[in-house]
Amino acid sequence: MGSVLAASSPSPPPPPSAAGSASPGVTMPPGFGMPPVPPAAPPTGSGAGKEQRAESLLPNPGAFDECHRKCKEVFPMQMEGVRLVVNKGLSNHFQVNHSLLLSTTGDSSYRFGATFVGSKQTGPAEFFPVVVGDMDNSGSLNSQIIHQITSRIRSKVAFQTQQQKFVNWQGDAEFRGEDFTATVTFGNPDVLAGSGIIISHYLQSITPSLALGGELVYHRRPGEEGSVLSLVGRYSASDFIATLTLGSAGAHASYYHKANDQLQVGVEFEASSRMQDTSASFGYQLDVPKANLQFKGSVDSNWVVGATLEKKLLPLPLSLVLCAFLNHQKNKFQCGFGITIG
Repeated sequence: MGSVLAASSPSPPPPPSAAGSASPGVTMPPGFGMPPVPPAAPPTGSGAGKEQRAESLLPNPGAFDECHRKCKEVFPMQMEGVRLVVNKGLSNHFQVNHSLLLSTTGDSSYRFGATFVGSKQTGPAEFFPVVVGDMDNSGSLNSQIIHQITSRIRSKVAFQTQQQKFVNWQGDAEFRGEDFTATVTFGNPDVLAGSGIIISHYLQSITPSLALGGELVYHRRPGEEGSVLSLVGRYSASDFIATLTLGSAGAHASYYHKANDQLQVGVEFEASSRMQDTSASFGYQLDVPKANLQFKGSVDSNWVVGATLEKKLLPLPLSLVLCAFLNHQKNKFQCGFGITIG
């Protein structure tokens, strides 16, 4: 809720805090005791000071847009028709892909995409800059550039065109502190016309498990302007994440739970004050590593049932995807079949 282009770059999980480790104690049987022991003198020196400061640091809470992401990843993605995707790596930094979609309800399309990854490494699997773009057979282009300017500042610029018309562009800057993340996004700014969208995010770690933050969206165009404020709270544990977003536009609550290495479940509740509508959905993801199989299923309060099945045919670089969605209220059924090579 608040992203102009719904494009965000993945980011690594925060490093574990040293405050979570505890030394084992001694348990005495009932009726027994131990003589009093004088407290140990606090350690002195610069080393002790650094250790105390390290224990007092809170983890970085991550990006604001990632608060509900873990739960959303459990739900299956709807697909209709036949989709063929071919990925080809030309070098360690450059990759291209071809995507062909054959649809019975909409227009069939072909998309060509390219990805360039730089050589600046900031993490175990993070390299910058990253340039991603794709174009379809009608000439519409989507592209974004992501770059890690410093160890704490990350920037992103995204463009979107529809055939020969320039439709949308967005630029944002993200600053990650020790225990907070602040982001400012500008969407379609036009100084001459006095229009545009400004989105600001702030997320702060209160405890190692609790993070609180907010989002402010301000939009303006000739004859109209307004703002929307939302507050978010997220509680993270070793096996579950609970998130709640409240604002003038509505409410969004999600709960993610990892039962074991194979099963993950998620529950979402959304209420829109503008549309006067509420919905609840339940989804799960089942992984079978020995069979290279992944199954996702979902059902919501509108009686829409969906499922996807993905099978990797190792050692071949080939994946098969089956998708089916059934809307009981509208009596509509959609199914899809996908093949990914590379």
